[in-house]
Amino acid sequence: MKKLKQRWGVDSNWQIAVIFVVFAITGSTASYIGKPILNFLSITTESFGSFGYWTFRIILLFIVYQIMLVCYGWLFGQFEFFWNFEKKMLRRLGLKRFVD
Repeated sequence: MKKLKQRWGVDSNWQIAVIFVVFAITGSTASYIGKPILNFLSITTESFGSFGYWTFRIILLFIVYQIMLVCYGWLFGQFEFFWNFEKKMLRRLGLKRFVD
């Protein structure tokens, strides 16, 4: 646990617990709302095929997850941690221009 606290730059076990809860809630919520959003946009397996549907769904879930992660982080008082996490992830994906 000590290495994780050092790596993430957090001080207490409570912060780590909150961070894990935020990751869990964000993943569940993004997955839950993905299908209704695709239905609203009329993206189905019948209209785009299985491959197209899943490609759109994964891209949509990725975008929704990133936005919700920062929002839930803010709600749980960990905005700075999750904002830095997002910037690091976007840099690794080659989207540096969006965070600097």
